[in-house]
Amino acid sequence: MIASALSPAQRRELKGRAHSLSPVVLVGGDGLTQPVLDEIERALGSHELIKVRATESGREQRAQMIAEICERTGAQPVQVIGKMLVLYRRKPEPPAPPPREVRPRRRKTRRKLASRRVAPPKKYWYGV
Repeated sequence: MIASALSPAQRRELKGRAHSLSPVVLVGGDGLTQPVLDEIERALGSHELIKVRATESGREQRAQMIAEICERTGAQPVQVIGKMLVLYRRKPEPPAPPPREVRPRRRKTRRKLASRRVAPPKKYWYGV
């Protein structure tokens, strides 16, 4: 668990952002299973900051579960209040697009004028 990676100022800012969030993942009576870890992984991949609710009754069990989640997902704990855990993992930056092929510019050419100019259409006025 990498708890010291977040500075106190970063932690405070993340707590403020997490205040209005609802829990995304619920860890039930079966504990920390692989599908639950997969769901936490998916949520962290799309949201960066998530809340997880743990229904484990023992404080020590929850502390072990939190350490295991952080170790397996690479997330950092931001805040733990009772059975609610706030996790943060920075999204990886998207890869840079490949460089575009540089094409030489086309030379602008003049249009050849028609040998005979066409007269504009006549306007006819019908009686008033």
